[in-house]
Amino acid sequence: MTDIPARLAAALSDRYRIERELGAGGMATVYLAYDIKHDRTVAIKVLKPELAAVLGAERFVVEIKTTAALQHPHILPLFDSGTADGFLYYVMPFIDGETLRGKLDRETQLGFYDAVRIASDDASALHYAHTHGVIHRDIKPENILLHDGRPMVADFGIALALSAAAGGRMTETGMSLGTPHYMSPEQATAEKEITARSDVYSLGSVLYEMLTGTPPHTGSSAQQIIMKIIVEPAEAVTRYRKSVPPNVAAAVAKALEKLPADRFDSAKAFAEALGNPMFTVAGAAGAAGRTVHGWSPRRRGAYLAGAALLGIAAASAGFLLLREKPSAPLVVRFRMAMNAAQTLAVHPVFDTPLALSPDGSHVTFVGRDSVTGKAHLYVRPLDQVTATLLPGTENGRNPFYSPDGRWIGFVTGTDQSLHKIAATGGPVSQVATDIGTAGTPSWGDDQFIVYPLPAGKGLARVSAGGGPPTIVIDSTRFSRVGAPVVLPGSRAVLFSACRAETASGCQFSLHVLELATGKVTRLVEGAGRGWYLPGGYLLYATTEGALHGVRFDAAKLAVTGAPTALLDALSVNRFGYARLVVSTSGTMAFVEGQGRNDHVAVQLDRVGREEVIIARPGPYEQPRFSPDGRRIVLTMPDAKEASQIWIHDRLSGTTAQLTFEGESE
Repeated sequence: MTDIPARLAAALSDRYRIERELGAGGMATVYLAYDIKHDRTVAIKVLKPELAAVLGAERFVVEIKTTAALQHPHILPLFDSGTADGFLYYVMPFIDGETLRGKLDRETQLGFYDAVRIASDDASALHYAHTHGVIHRDIKPENILLHDGRPMVADFGIALALSAAAGGRMTETGMSLGTPHYMSPEQATAEKEITARSDVYSLGSVLYEMLTGTPPHTGSSAQQIIMKIIVEPAEAVTRYRKSVPPNVAAAVAKALEKLPADRFDSAKAFAEALGNPMFTVAGAAGAAGRTVHGWSPRRRGAYLAGAALLGIAAASAGFLLLREKPSAPLVVRFRMAMNAAQTLAVHPVFDTPLALSPDGSHVTFVGRDSVTGKAHLYVRPLDQVTATLLPGTENGRNPFYSPDGRWIGFVTGTDQSLHKIAATGGPVSQVATDIGTAGTPSWGDDQFIVYPLPAGKGLARVSAGGGPPTIVIDSTRFSRVGAPVVLPGSRAVLFSACRAETASGCQFSLHVLELATGKVTRLVEGAGRGWYLPGGYLLYATTEGALHGVRFDAAKLAVTGAPTALLDALSVNRFGYARLVVSTSGTMAFVEGQGRNDHVAVQLDRVGREEVIIARPGPYEQPRFSPDGRRIVLTMPDAKEASQIWIHDRLSGTTAQLTFEGESE
């Protein structure tokens, strides 16, 4: 028999120098080669001779050209294709990595974040190809290459080109298009019309295997696997892996529906569901079946009038996700670690250093660079492990979102002015000046922002586009006002207030202001702040860091039921505002703590013995010893709520203020 590699090498010698075989499959052999003209290493995929014999070579080359124009970061591009001495071939970049199949063979199951990231990136590639009229038809781990952990989908459109070139004669080769384990039901039944939803099914099958270690359907023969694909629902992914989040299990289930019309209408929608903690499928069966596994968190399960709370907490910061579900209540909490390059900037005076997008999919937080010590705003999708810095937000505090999620507002800690920036980044615009620190501003549906005045002397309202502000509550009615939350429809504003300062501090109550009439109604005594939860609930936190929930009539602006205790040990700033935010989707995030940030200063020796240095409780932060150990420098807020530097002398026991203006870090 003629040496095929030698024949092939001779046929392509004017363009490529074939070096060695990389691997072989059912339809093609892959060779490592050197592209002489472009001085680069490539991979040449050569179809098996028996397959090429039944294909119309010219038609194959014409069809494969339709995929050559695809340009996407997660699509392996096509460099060249053609015929040479009877061989049909196409040329791709050589990827110095491995296929997903190789990774799965080695690891069996992938980490949750890696699996979802790979599937989401592949879905992005599929969506791009689908919008350009190209259906892959053969998504499988062997066709997903990993380069530095980044997936690239190979062989786009090759299956279509083979089918078109064969003119329906693929059965003559004894081969079928599509690997049985990942075939969609319509491929398994040889339907003529294959749509983008077929690729969604195949990608769902690949993700299923990444999570569970096995494809949705297995069998001793291809025929047995195909029959199962056609008639049997897949088992729930949670049967094999209990830790898979409900939204991911539901998304996989929907992708694996038997009827194309019951699946996601696009690969993009599949990716969005994987990244949306709120996604669910009502009455889902098969792979969507929710195997609910109980879990006992450290604190009590948080339930509100039958609504389920889905929780996330973070390492130095605790994030909690909350959602209402039509199915049985489920409590889940986990801690989200901060990136090693930054820490959460929790200031003793300023409000919550984080915000949630309205749909609950992104968290914005104030992070302090561990090298420079500077604070900036960072945005992090909850399905990602890294955060992106928003340029132009240095010294930004108290972030909050616009109702449509397109904008992020924040207050600068240097000049106490209100700014906004697009959630995706861009130029920073100033909206207003002289902003107080008594709570985070709130952006209403009417595109007006309500914010606290300096020293808590009232609330003002300004257009999100800028302009003159309007005072809506002034200092004649209350000693201190803060923590505004604009209710849906911008008819009213929740806020906390106290009528007089006492020796023990400000005794807050939660109120609601009707903007049209100026009418103020007290809702809850002892509440440092409140939030409205869609569905008719009011959440409120005490100044000691305990969270409660109660029924609330948004039409009558009145509490209508008895409160329920939900959480405790929330972090609370110097003025009694719990560091917690709630999105309009029902998601909430909080910073863990132990109530107000009043401390005594304690020194620990090497064996853990404590020595009280400053016995009087206070809002001490950021202590530092002098080189000789005699003095301690620390920060405390002044009357204007700005952080100032103090020095404590350990010998005399006296504490003296060092700075009196500006903001000290």
